[in-house]
Amino acid sequence: MKIYRYVCMVLVLLFAATGLLFLFIPGQVLAFFNHYSPSLGMPLSPVTGYNFYLILAVGYMYLVTVLAFFMYRHPNNKIYPQLLAHAKIASSVFSLALFLLYAHYLIFLANFLIDGFIGALVITLYFKKGKVVPWVYS
Repeated sequence: MKIYRYVCMVLVLLFAATGLLFLFIPGQVLAFFNHYSPSLGMPLSPVTGYNFYLILAVGYMYLVTVLAFFMYRHPNNKIYPQLLAHAKIASSVFSLALFLLYAHYLIFLANFLIDGFIGALVITLYFKKGKVVPWVYS
């Protein structure tokens, strides 16, 4: 239980920090990924026209931060990790779809890998606690 709660608090801090980065320096986040894109043979992603999506990104990061915090505060509740896993896996799958079908931007690939890892981590922690299958709401 200690490891579960520790990981949940780390997720809270990481999600909150990411949300703050998206909110206060969104252009620099995109520029960071664009800096490494050419060396990986990938095109640069646009750094303009993201204002509306910034609202959604910050709102999403707020939501996953709250879910991770609720997992920390209520480690026996089985709904919070299920919701967080769904959110992260959905984000991962959509990022892969955008990478494959729209443009090969590094930021799409990075989000696929990072959110996929986080979704898998949450599911793994959930199973380690001896809970039911994460996709079954019982």
